[in-house]
Amino acid sequence: MVVLVSGMIAATPRQGGAAWALIQYLLGLRRLDCDVHFIEPIAGDHVPQTSLSYCSEVMERFGFADRWALVPLDAVEPAGMSRERLRRLARRAEVLLNVSGMLQDRDVLEQVPVRAFVDLDPAFTQIWHEAEGVDMRLDAHTHFVTVADAIGRPGSLIPDCGRRWLPTLPPVVLEEWPVATRLEYRALTTVGHWRSYGSVRHGGVQYGQKAHSLRPLIDLPRWSAAPLEPALAIHPDETDDLAALEANGWRVLDPDTVAGTPDDYRRFVQSSWAEFGLAKSGYVLSDSGWFSDRSACYLASGRPVVAQDTGFGRRLPSGEGLLAFTTAADFAGAVDDLERDYERHRVAARDVAVRHLDSDRVLGSLMEELCR
Repeated sequence: MVVLVSGMIAATPRQGGAAWALIQYLLGLRRLDCDVHFIEPIAGDHVPQTSLSYCSEVMERFGFADRWALVPLDAVEPAGMSRERLRRLARRAEVLLNVSGMLQDRDVLEQVPVRAFVDLDPAFTQIWHEAEGVDMRLDAHTHFVTVADAIGRPGSLIPDCGRRWLPTLPPVVLEEWPVATRLEYRALTTVGHWRSYGSVRHGGVQYGQKAHSLRPLIDLPRWSAAPLEPALAIHPDETDDLAALEANGWRVLDPDTVAGTPDDYRRFVQSSWAEFGLAKSGYVLSDSGWFSDRSACYLASGRPVVAQDTGFGRRLPSGEGLLAFTTAADFAGAVDDLERDYERHRVAARDVAVRHLDSDRVLGSLMEELCR
């Protein structure tokens, strides 16, 4: 089966974690004997050299050297493969997994029979489309997949946009994420953006970013028995927030340094004691059930995760290896529990990944549903 995957790797080079979110799909589908290719749209009329070099390196690193294309929105010819080869590939393809609906190329969208919009930003995607009138390109797709489980549930705050949404979990390729043995950061770490995009308001609720989740928890290091060392992309103009983080005992790391490439990102995750799973406030307030592809990597590595509660407990076991928190007191209790019996939580973390997040299981189920 020929499967196309579209998403963002090259447009913002040196974001190793963002690359891994797509690499898990590519490698996982290949494990299922799919003939997998990666296609990424690029704004403008050409592909910048930095984007071209980064994508080429990543694709070659994971065995996709001749299986990718970067498609400028305002140019005819892609990079990585010719336009004619892209057309032939689209005619053979049976499934397109289009992350965030980014790919708009008609040569692909008009040929592939199963076109799945893969939503990684639940609440934001649907509110942008339903309440703010933003064209999220839903109409170009035949199926709708989301990493949330709340959409369509009775009482959900997230509009369904008149579509049936298929919930999934982030896949992790277990052979790429073995149980880690090296510990460099005796701390709770994470990788992320202080702000990713604008917040949205819907039904009287403000759905915000990680900045809005962390500010009420700014004194968290004072509660925690272990240090907090997040790798956060935060603009230097955020002087008030940077000062508050420093004053309250956070050690903010540079994500470009520790996680700029997929290999750097993997080393950082696997050499951390545990994850501080901070979520965008929009995911939390909507009770979306969102769960992080980053947390999946920590769990697979046998590194426990203390994650902000988004409702993920409806699908994943919580209490050993994966612990949910809402308040600072919850967080402190979870960290104390890790300190008391870290090895038990390490074993449990890997077990959660094996039983629930293994790419064979997650992607096998997803493909079965899409191809019915």
